[in-house]
Amino acid sequence: MTKFPPCSVVVTYDEDRQQLILQSVSPARLAPVLAGAIEMPVLLDEFDFRIDDEFVRRFGGGVLNLIAVGQPEIKQYMSFTPHPIDRPFEE
Repeated sequence: MTKFPPCSVVVTYDEDRQQLILQSVSPARLAPVLAGAIEMPVLLDEFDFRIDDEFVRRFGGGVLNLIAVGQPEIKQYMSFTPHPIDRPFEE
């Protein structure tokens, strides 16, 4: 099996083509671009170190919501529940 090196993933919404584009990039190549950028850590211990269906659903929703901050046009395609599905929503 071919060994794939560690990577970062860049997610871009192309409004003209109405596509989400994923790109795999070497962390070393991205480092200069990310210097000084705001970090939004996702603490795995808060999820009991479980990357399960619910984690993935919420993580993906968070990524899309973050894209929508700068490109609100994508919101017209979004229709997912923002809170955990297996627990009732509490405000």
